[in-house]
Amino acid sequence: MPAIRPRHLCSVAAALALTLTVPATAATAVPDTSAALREVMFVGNNWDGTADVIKSSGDFAKIGRVNVIPDKAQRMAEINADPIRWIAFMTVRNTVGEGHDQFADDMYSTPDGTSVVVSRPSFADVVSINLTTGAINWRFPVSGYRADHMAVSPDGKRVAVSASTGNTVHVLDISTGKQLGSFATGDKPHENIFTSDGKYIWNMAIGDVNTATDAPWLDWTKGDRHITVVDATTYKQVKVIDMRERLDAIGLTDYSDAVRPAVFSPDESKLYFQVSFFNGFFEYDIAADKITRTKTLPKNPATSDDRTTFVNDSRHHGISMKPDGSKLCVAGTMDDYATVVDRATLKEGPLVPASKPYWATVSGDGKSCVISESGADQVTAIDFATGQKTVSVPVGDHPQRVRLGHVAAGWTGPAS
Repeated sequence: MPAIRPRHLCSVAAALALTLTVPATAATAVPDTSAALREVMFVGNNWDGTADVIKSSGDFAKIGRVNVIPDKAQRMAEINADPIRWIAFMTVRNTVGEGHDQFADDMYSTPDGTSVVVSRPSFADVVSINLTTGAINWRFPVSGYRADHMAVSPDGKRVAVSASTGNTVHVLDISTGKQLGSFATGDKPHENIFTSDGKYIWNMAIGDVNTATDAPWLDWTKGDRHITVVDATTYKQVKVIDMRERLDAIGLTDYSDAVRPAVFSPDESKLYFQVSFFNGFFEYDIAADKITRTKTLPKNPATSDDRTTFVNDSRHHGISMKPDGSKLCVAGTMDDYATVVDRATLKEGPLVPASKPYWATVSGDGKSCVISESGADQVTAIDFATGQKTVSVPVGDHPQRVRLGHVAAGWTGPAS
């Protein structure tokens, strides 16, 4: 996301199937090998409505830039003509946007590398943009008034998007924008992840992170927060996981159960996830259905403990894993650092200074963690082996999601 701030089982068979089929950690779609493609990273610059395209490893140098709001004048005319939509638009601007519009939350390229699909929070839609011409191929308005995190299926043919105020996830054909199905979630759906075989979708609903009722005793005001797992063919619910019960079982009754970014281990047995307000993460054993380890990361002495000052309730927001499963990388958003954590011991490495890092992903070669520094308008690579920063690359205004993708070989940007 982030979400707006002024700042609720299945059959035993289905449950067993889920313990064996866990979301894949890879973020890139399978490319079409009929044409020469280049692996890249797309960086969504949320406040200025662009996506920078950079190398997927090495020096992470810039390759090109895409305007993801070429239809801004048309969209704004529609919003200004509808009082309800105008109120919703301004609410996003003045709360989660911190005085800015949100134009580029999440993005994935198509398998053939010809287009990029982008969720646009302030415009409450998903669009496909032609990477050659810069024109819009298709547009899908989501339910409600805000679009959020997306996920792409392993074959690259479907994209799932959270409609955060509609409590719905839409699943679209990535080539045509046609809705293939949808399903209901808890309050404020956030992260989406397809399983590695494409059979299931996991959605994490984070509740109302836009309120100031942040004290632990007021946690009940945050809404219905749970993980919803659905069949990715029928879009029927097969399992619900409420982390409130799992946290209470280990005595953490004052901790939020709003699951934020999450990543699965390569052996498909563990889930590592962040929650609202917490400077750290949890390890969840899927087969045992319980939280097995808690990792508390250092607090920055300069960071206020006043929860109402945390951006959208997220003290730490962003987690990724080295492909071999040996290391985790964590974005310490409000504590202004990122760090590599040994998965076996949960010991953190050097705290790499970073300005409000809001996402963490893995480089194309698997050697680096790449974080978006939303407070410094740059992306930074951290070596998994040493835990040290290797390079920072300037990008656009307020970078958030960073995703691996593909473009045509030789591509340097749209013609227009």
